[in-house]
Amino acid sequence: MNLEERKKITLSLIETFNKASQVALDLREVGLKKEIKSDNTPVSNGDIEVNKILTTKIQEITPNIAIVSEESTNHKMDVDLNNFWLIDPIDGTRDYINNRDEFTLNASLILDKKPAIGIITAPAKKRVFYSYGLSHSYELIDNQEISLINKKKDFNGNTAVSYSSDLKPEILEIHKQYKIDSFQKMKSSLKFCVIAAGEFDIYVAEPRAYEWDIAAGHAILEHAGGKITDFNGDEILYGKTEFRNPSLILRSKNIL
Repeated sequence: MNLEERKKITLSLIETFNKASQVALDLREVGLKKEIKSDNTPVSNGDIEVNKILTTKIQEITPNIAIVSEESTNHKMDVDLNNFWLIDPIDGTRDYINNRDEFTLNASLILDKKPAIGIITAPAKKRVFYSYGLSHSYELIDNQEISLINKKKDFNGNTAVSYSSDLKPEILEIHKQYKIDSFQKMKSSLKFCVIAAGEFDIYVAEPRAYEWDIAAGHAILEHAGGKITDFNGDEILYGKTEFRNPSLILRSKNIL
């Protein structure tokens, strides 16, 4: 699939993401129906409805490409997946349910086990990010496409985002290596976007979560000139057994 084909697919999904984002906010406004899944994580009718909207449109655009979603069992037992979609309809469901604003909607097209397209919206923050190739990573601001590759750091020192405010020793050690001055707790895949946009420099995480949590953000950050590896410096590939993530180090283009 060439760059123009990826661009066409990506741009054709923006309106659908905006629609799904508004649906997520509207459902929360009237009151969500919540359940606890077998893995002890929450799910709401908002997650399910957003999943339906995104998967329906993606299936329409790319009918021959498998879709793996957090909120579906489809294709999760497939082996040797190379080309497929990864969807996390709402990343940060706890924040979504509890009326916080860092939750995101996510989709990524994986080609040859690498993220080729990434789309993330943060509805409560009114932010839209997408990418479809190296140097083609953008934030949509007031309907204007703003390139992330050209965004410059507008602060001194090195800052990090973190999943927790209580950092483990191995994460603190990596922060020390990169001369991190401060960090801010942040949930969801928004972490990838703010690093891609040059608002923070680094994110470090031990093995946790699943591929659908990170694939779209991976594409957006890498296509903006950033870098993502595991703690050993190895590339992150997708379609692994049970879709489990390895350790992660995200770096903006400012700190490579």
